[in-house]
Amino acid sequence: MRYQKIYVLGAGAVGCYFGGMLARAGHDVTLITRSDRAQAINVHGLQMDCQTFQETVSVKASSDVGLLADANLVLVSVKSPDTEKTIQEIAPILPHHAVILSLQNGVANVEIAARFLPNPIYPAVVYVASGMTDARTMKHHGRGELLVGSLQSRPQDAENLALLCELFSTASVPCIVADNIWREMWLKFLVNCSYNAISGIGQIAYGQMVQIPEICQLIAEITQEFLAVAAFAGVHIAPEEARQANVLIAHSMATQRSSTAQDLAKGKKTEIEFLNGYIVELGKRYGVSTQANQAVFALVKMLETSPRAI
Repeated sequence: MRYQKIYVLGAGAVGCYFGGMLARAGHDVTLITRSDRAQAINVHGLQMDCQTFQETVSVKASSDVGLLADANLVLVSVKSPDTEKTIQEIAPILPHHAVILSLQNGVANVEIAARFLPNPIYPAVVYVASGMTDARTMKHHGRGELLVGSLQSRPQDAENLALLCELFSTASVPCIVADNIWREMWLKFLVNCSYNAISGIGQIAYGQMVQIPEICQLIAEITQEFLAVAAFAGVHIAPEEARQANVLIAHSMATQRSSTAQDLAKGKKTEIEFLNGYIVELGKRYGVSTQANQAVFALVKMLETSPRAI
């Protein structure tokens, strides 16, 4: 099976980047997004302001999830708190042969989706720095690669994953099959917990964060707690490996403000329950102290309920 009809479900900055790259390469892509963004993109095109090119890409856009009835591939990029509701909504519509690729933050989304769908569902570990500057303009700050893999055990997994990598390679998107996707998901989860909340609280870019010694100390404390929780969850990451992962993000995405920061700036609900909040929840389950994660979690929750002018 080839991925001929591709839909991006919940097309924000990440969805517009990968969907736009596929559409730019000539693939049949439809962005499923909010109505104002869909209208702007249909009328004026998707403006991709990337590090290596600036181009208006012609791509279909709609707010109608009913279009997924003929999907071969769905890239899911809705916010983690919306996963269950969204998957339940599309379950009666989606063909059972359609492949689902989660481009989402956190480590729980594939499990949530699998409760409601019989489809092949794969996680993608996403490393891209991007943001929407208006309804139709996607600003690319750096990177743009994918690691894919399977948390299930299906006979067709190897073929499906190979075809996904082939598809993205035609669009100049590096994509490889990870030997241990679960561990790769936790490494990405680590940097999300290290950076997203702090970036959101301070409305500060990653590169700026690491110039502040007190913030570096806070990142180290968040990381230490994270690694203790991860070990109880069966994921063992060495402290030096964790440090290097954090350092790489600050250097390769220096001008990026986190999705949490972008959501707070727009007065929107964040994914914090699925990031530092999830570490706090697991810490309670395993008896691990998570004071640093609890602190940034609480501050983001405060900003969600009491939006400020930014």
